Amino acid sequence: MTKFSLTVLTLSALWFSLGCQSNAAKDRTDTDSTAAAAPETAASTSATTASVAPDSTTTTDTTATAPGKELSPLDSLGMIGPKITEAILPKKRILAYYGNPHSKKMGILGEYPKDEMLSRLDKQAVAWVEQDSAKTPVQKALHLVAISAQGAPGKDGKYRMRMSDKTIRKVIRWAAEHNSICFLDIQVGLAPLGPEMEFLEPYLKLPYVHLGIDPEFSMKTGARPGTKIGTYDAADINQAVQFVSRVVRENKLPPKVLVVHRFTNRMVTNYKNIKLDPNVQIVMNMDGWGPPSLKRDTYHDYIQTQPVQYTGFKLFYHNDLKKVDMRSKHKVPHLMEPSEVLSLNPKPMYIQYQ
Repeated sequence: MTKFSLTVLTLSALWFSLGCQSNAAKDRTDTDSTAAAAPETAASTSATTASVAPDSTTTTDTTATAPGKELSPLDSLGMIGPKITEAILPKKRILAYYGNPHSKKMGILGEYPKDEMLSRLDKQAVAWVEQDSAKTPVQKALHLVAISAQGAPGKDGKYRMRMSDKTIRKVIRWAAEHNSICFLDIQVGLAPLGPEMEFLEPYLKLPYVHLGIDPEFSMKTGARPGTKIGTYDAADINQAVQFVSRVVRENKLPPKVLVVHRFTNRMVTNYKNIKLDPNVQIVMNMDGWGPPSLKRDTYHDYIQTQPVQYTGFKLFYHNDLKKVDMRSKHKVPHLMEPSEVLSLNPKPMYIQYQ
């Protein structure tokens, strides 16, 4: 399978825009040293520069509070959202829309206006239930890149940008008001993983907010993000598991989901040393793009044959349509249908669209 795996590496890597400039300067966080050096930016799925519009959306918190007591904007999010009281997997299949509201090129989450994006998510969820012989219920989700790798070092030299509290709370509220869960994704660049997870901890205390980590942009060699594919070792993933487990225990929450992206062998090393925890459901998510046969090969090579716990599969509305699959009956580029993904073994329990 080596031939196909190398091709997926070529197709999947370096999808975000190096040095992309943002107009969202007013929406950055003052507590983020990187944000103090440059406007907030978001990654792109193409090599072209992405223009990121400012966050002009405002939300009014209408949550009722006790007399004489005013909830903080973050605490008010705990009063809404889906009622998660137990582990999501495997009773439900998670269907997530991925991206960042500041970039139309980074994924469908930011490609369309909020209402249209959520309407598309609803329609996509129907297809997954209809084409699933087991009729597994779908738990809809929004997957926000909350910490984005950058092509420029920033003031602290970490090559990553933390989204503002305003942006993160906005997407969490979008999810909560749509009875969906939310994932916050980390692309560390040259930053250590620990402080980036700690930055997101206040949001992870919400029962419907979960975590994703992306080895592609973990640049342990010191290389600039986008010039090479990054890596996480089992020790890094165990660190994330322990962190999430602590948040669950301390806040008496139901188990949380941890998504780890993967499309090459070196992106995750020593997978056999990854330790399971009853408070954390680990999903190894195949996120390479290309024609269906290529995606199946990558899923086999790096997900099926290197099992951890649960599996995920990523579909790209645009990038998966760049080439005809020469090993299929289709004469034009083809986006895999839910039934095709469900024919994989094991059946992915986390589905992500970008």
